[in-house]
Amino acid sequence: MAKKKQPDPNAPEVEKPRVHKDLEGFDIQINSFGEITTSFDMDRVNEFLNKNVDDKKLRDREDIPGRKTRKKKRKSSEEEE
Repeated sequence: MAKKKQPDPNAPEVEKPRVHKDLEGFDIQINSFGEITTSFDMDRVNEFLNKNVDDKKLRDREDIPGRKTRKKKRKSSEEEE
């Protein structure tokens, strides 16, 4: 039977990943049943994503409040002529 390795007492603890300042304290885990558990309400996460992520499928929709829109590119002078 294989022996279990003892944890190295000199090894540093696992660092938490860097997150956006609006998501400070956000933690996500998957339990033994495969369910996703988070420290934030999913509505709060979705609100953050709507505000900060450009979704190309939703660019032209006006009914989503707080959605970030991408600015249209200007045509260069060569393309206009």
